[in-house]
Amino acid sequence: MTALRPIATFIGLLLVWQTIVVLSGAPAFILPSPVDVALSAAERPGLLMRHAWVTYAEILLGLFFGTLLGVGSAMLIASYRPAKRWLLPVLVISQALPVFALAPVLVLWLGYGMASKVAMAILIIYFPVTAAFYDGLRRTEPGWLDLARTMGGSKAAVLRHIRIPAALPAFGSGLRVGAAVAPIGAVVGEWVGSSAGLGYLMLHANARMQVDYMFAALFLLAAFGVALYFTVDALLRRLTRWQREQSPFDD
Repeated sequence: MTALRPIATFIGLLLVWQTIVVLSGAPAFILPSPVDVALSAAERPGLLMRHAWVTYAEILLGLFFGTLLGVGSAMLIASYRPAKRWLLPVLVISQALPVFALAPVLVLWLGYGMASKVAMAILIIYFPVTAAFYDGLRRTEPGWLDLARTMGGSKAAVLRHIRIPAALPAFGSGLRVGAAVAPIGAVVGEWVGSSAGLGYLMLHANARMQVDYMFAALFLLAAFGVALYFTVDALLRRLTRWQREQSPFDD
């Protein structure tokens, strides 16, 4: 029954979409129906998938390197006190500057290829991963740390065997957020300047009033985003299977 719930939700959303189209009487160039979108995607599936793989590669590379950079920064801040004074302002600045404002600069520096889009995704992922993991590292149970010091544990051993495992649930929260927002950086970069990708395809479809094809690209992007989130969530559940989940309504 659990596996059927996403399918039922998906079908329900399609029915709501179709109902809105029928009741509103909106023309297809404003709001196409799910059938129109499916037929448009079926006409040129090769073109759609070729651009989709470019965007998917940008998202996965951004998530991978953004996570590595975030984990490294959080461990450095937690382990080396002077680093906190230097890296925390960088964290804040990375979020204070709108990603739309940085996109043209990154495209200018890194070109119209994949590098600028991966950099955009890294910038978006970096903050939630770093902030969540650092928060988990600095909130380790004090009793565990006192016991480790009493037993003569080194800083490296305490970090590896106590602080990192204790921070995994918090890290998981940040990584889930990163997986959910990773597509934003790649698509924004493609909108600013690119020669391939779903964002590039959506811009050209919109300029030609091919709204049904634009919706098909948007649907592929959303489907990959959902799949990426639940894949990351499943991996994190296995990594922290020792942590029992509890509902806020439990006694």
